[in-house]
Amino acid sequence: MIIANPRGNYSFIRGISPYSAGAVAAPGFGIEHARFQQPIPLKAGFAAVAAQLQRAGRPKQALCGMELRSPKPFTFPGFSQFNAGYVDVLKEWDILMEGGLNPVARTNIAPAVRPPAEPSIYGFSYTVPAPGSPKTFVVAGAGELPEGSLDPKDVVRRGETSAAALVEKARFVMGLMEGRLKELGVSWAESTVTEVYTVFNLHAFIEQEILARMGKGAAHGITWHYSRPPIETIEFEMDVRGCRREVVL
Repeated sequence: MIIANPRGNYSFIRGISPYSAGAVAAPGFGIEHARFQQPIPLKAGFAAVAAQLQRAGRPKQALCGMELRSPKPFTFPGFSQFNAGYVDVLKEWDILMEGGLNPVARTNIAPAVRPPAEPSIYGFSYTVPAPGSPKTFVVAGAGELPEGSLDPKDVVRRGETSAAALVEKARFVMGLMEGRLKELGVSWAESTVTEVYTVFNLHAFIEQEILARMGKGAAHGITWHYSRPPIETIEFEMDVRGCRREVVL
């Protein structure tokens, strides 16, 4: 279900309490992506996000995507506890919509090398006025869990990391990406950045299961983060965006 967010100048795919599944800019607006040179701990990171929105002349409601980094994968209960505190900040910022709907997409992963000492913000996306801009969008990170589920029993090939299991996981996650792109009314051809998060070898299936399915989007390749998804037992995650401007802060 795609829902309009007039205050933020974008529409989003309804997700679950901690995040939406993706966002697309409203006509006359575009989505910009910003990342920090190094991840910033959550509280200071939110302040830095607010400062960038202010510099851009945008309200906090323009925030449409967040990228977090964690010290290590959470347990499923631990992830729920973390999400509650994260959502509290969005409430304070008056971003949530009627009924507590969260419009902000999110990716949250745990770097396997030099992880942060505490949950931190790596990057974020927001809308800006952009008359005549082509469609711009951000698709939230997703691992091998069905849409809307945070039940460990639903993890695809849970506990398995064989070559065959990884192919099935990647195929499943690519299906989620494709479904979200379609729901946002965009395609791989409009993507500018595709990111993969796993510590397992991609070489055996990257061509057929990822690049071949990306069509024209494969022209930009993929960015592989040697990282783990945010929850224990999930092994493969992806996100994708189509932005015309990328900023390093």
